[in-house]
Amino acid sequence: MELNGKIAIVTGAGQGIGKGIAFALAKEGAHVVASDINEENCAKVADEIGNDKAIAIKCDVSKKDEVDSLIAQTIEKFGKLDILVNNAGVFPFKPFLELTEEDWNKVLDVNLKSMFLCSQAAAKAMKDGGKIVDISSIAAFVGFEGLAHYCASKSGVNGFVRALALELAKQKINVNAIAPGAINTPGANVSSSEEVKKQTIAAIPWGRMGEPEDIANAVVFLASDKADYITGQILIVDGGYTLR
Repeated sequence: MELNGKIAIVTGAGQGIGKGIAFALAKEGAHVVASDINEENCAKVADEIGNDKAIAIKCDVSKKDEVDSLIAQTIEKFGKLDILVNNAGVFPFKPFLELTEEDWNKVLDVNLKSMFLCSQAAAKAMKDGGKIVDISSIAAFVGFEGLAHYCASKSGVNGFVRALALELAKQKINVNAIAPGAINTPGANVSSSEEVKKQTIAAIPWGRMGEPEDIANAVVFLASDKADYITGQILIVDGGYTLR
């Protein structure tokens, strides 16, 4: 198993991509802290993985005190932290001219500020090196109507990853990101009609939407020893969507 004995935190692990990542890390031998703002959801994920392999910790990743508590509880339980997956994110569709300051702040807080808070706290705890994997989006490379705030947040993630990789290299902490394309998740299904999904699939060379497992497999690789010489990179996992 690629990650045997490693301790990993996955934010936004209550459903969708985060849930898939939590299961994949556990399958590869890691002990997983499934964290989510929805306590019930992350508890279910931890229970499904198994109490011998996972625990659940509720956390609002946009709040420093809760992030610090998340890291502290992880260290108290397992004695160390090897892997952080910053996955928590929101993508509420809204036309730009209707965006409020509150809308903007919420998306930037959850999608970008959280990366700063979680990464800083985790890096201080990674005494023997580690892996930080951030979930970005192809929205950092391609514009989407109704998602100006989301596109801005994910573009910020990419810049953050490259800068942080330079600073943390001396601590032997790898920092990389994965930029998913259209992924079949509960959030995507709620926000997209069947017609929109058909149009999306038609634009994907691979001929299907991605599944959480497609992203999880990439996370496992970047979190493993096989990726020790990879840092500051943005890995696009989109079935070829951005090639057009």
